[in-house]
Amino acid sequence: MESPGRLRSSKDKKIKRKEVLAKQRAIDEIIKTAYADKDHLSSFLPFCNYERNGLSVYLESGFGETLSSSMKQYIQNLLKVNMEVAYGPDWQTEEKVKCKEMVAPEARYIIVREAPHAKVDEVSSAEREMTATCWMGDGDTVVGFVHYRFIVEEDIPVLYVYELQLESHVRRRGLGKRLMQLIELIARKNRMGAVMLTVQKANVSAMNFYRIKLRYAISSISPSRVDPLRGLDKNYEILCKTSDGEAKAKLEDANNER
Repeated sequence: MESPGRLRSSKDKKIKRKEVLAKQRAIDEIIKTAYADKDHLSSFLPFCNYERNGLSVYLESGFGETLSSSMKQYIQNLLKVNMEVAYGPDWQTEEKVKCKEMVAPEARYIIVREAPHAKVDEVSSAEREMTATCWMGDGDTVVGFVHYRFIVEEDIPVLYVYELQLESHVRRRGLGKRLMQLIELIARKNRMGAVMLTVQKANVSAMNFYRIKLRYAISSISPSRVDPLRGLDKNYEILCKTSDGEAKAKLEDANNER
């Protein structure tokens, strides 16, 4: 006959397992529900038009598995222009990874297009000539995109920004900030505990944008936080902005400054 102590221990373990499974099912349901929404922008229509600082653009939703051939080529070109220098000798390998990532069924997109009524003089010809990519597909000119997904990190459902890429002539006009504000709204609506992203250390302007302007923290799962010595050998940081206490406890360091 088992002792009362062993019976209690066995019962406690069963209860614990049930709690873990219930939590896992709840997280899975949150992720499933987020992906079931076919147009995350529809809940935030006022954010889908941006007319400020000489820009006139609008946003539309996209899916990795339904990207047109011209859109895939454009994304690949813009990634190369914007990221090749930051990745350095690792770019050739990283480019192949990004090409696979961009067409995955889980990939969700916010596509940025110039408004058809945009005035020609809003963006100078000189700035356009500096732009190394050129939209050759159907519809209004594409000038950037956001690639994001809903995933789980440390048992927390998060919206992970895989890419935020803009043409050079539309940067520093508040558009990047607007896109990240929209991403954070989408994350909250879909019950994500945090927004996360990866930034190359060599990409100083991007690091300053997220860390200083948008107040993202270096995550506790970033290499430099997990093991500072080994983190020195890594060329990237994982950043996050949490929206609840559990996410903050699991995804941020106690000593992080926001």
